[in-house]
Amino acid sequence: MNTEPAIIVTGGAGFIGSNFVHTWLETGEGLVVNLDKLTYAGNLENLEPLAKNPNHIFVKGDIGDRQLVAKLLDQFHPRAIINFAAESHVDRSISAPDDFIQTNLVGTFNLLEQVRDYWKVLGPDDQSAFRFLHVSTDEVYGSLEKDDPAFSETTPYTPNSPYSASKAGSDHLVRAYHHTYGLPTLTTNCSNNYGPYQFPEKLIPLVIHHALNGKKIPVYGDGANIRDWLYVKDHCRAIMAVLEKGRPGEVYNIGGNSEKTNLDVVHTICTILDEMTADQNRRDTLITFVPDRPGHDRRYAIDASKIKAEIGWTPQETFETGIRKTVQWYLDNSQWVASVTSGTYQSWMETNYGNRQLQ
Repeated sequence: MNTEPAIIVTGGAGFIGSNFVHTWLETGEGLVVNLDKLTYAGNLENLEPLAKNPNHIFVKGDIGDRQLVAKLLDQFHPRAIINFAAESHVDRSISAPDDFIQTNLVGTFNLLEQVRDYWKVLGPDDQSAFRFLHVSTDEVYGSLEKDDPAFSETTPYTPNSPYSASKAGSDHLVRAYHHTYGLPTLTTNCSNNYGPYQFPEKLIPLVIHHALNGKKIPVYGDGANIRDWLYVKDHCRAIMAVLEKGRPGEVYNIGGNSEKTNLDVVHTICTILDEMTADQNRRDTLITFVPDRPGHDRRYAIDASKIKAEIGWTPQETFETGIRKTVQWYLDNSQWVASVTSGTYQSWMETNYGNRQLQ
């Protein structure tokens, strides 16, 4: 086993977290202790390729379990915590906000408290080298009009959903723990991620799944909502760069420089699938407009100039290259998709879209 100091990754069985764990271990950076509660979006199949990797230790547990977190901190003496653990789907936060408050806000508070206890008794060199990196979202900034400037790190927070409000609260706690206690924190706010291992409730994997199975593809409202799309591997590389070079107490926005309307994204996926498969039916005929969700933000856009200037990170993938890699991954991993779309996923689809006249 690697003798270098470990890192603890929370939420490392989820979409972005598992991609980060894979990326970290591919670069040979040392031991990863992976703490995940394994809610619906946490999936051990995401980590199956790491089953025999001695530098990956999986622990099932909650970031709000202070006793467990204290034990892991004492046992592995990590040099960093990367906090991905979060409930992250806006639609779910609208129908059931309780879990979002408990995990994103209360859970982050409990984690911060335990990490602060650990950090304050470290030696001076270890204290200085330690980092708590909190992974957040551009949704905390609210919604933009078509011609508004992109979100910067100084944009005021105006969250519009229970999800984004809970993440905003956690961001403020992380900031407060730096300014009040001196804990060396870093916060990253990313745009919409896509790529391997994404649970098919989110737009891109949902479209791929429905299009491949001849099911209607639900598009909220008029489909003109705009998002900045970031390939998940680019996001992981950005987080690693911030961990290495970021200034404690700072916030770094991470974007893909790829603003697209939801409808453009859907049409692009349909076209790629038509090209990649032998099916002669045009999949864009499956597009079905459904009533918009409450409080649906119109546009998100990220100004990533700070991370470029201070850290030297820029995305390697365009949307055109990243979306093709993503579609191919889902085609190549149909067994993973079949596993995660059984049971509770079907119940969720009925709950969220059943009353929107989707058939």
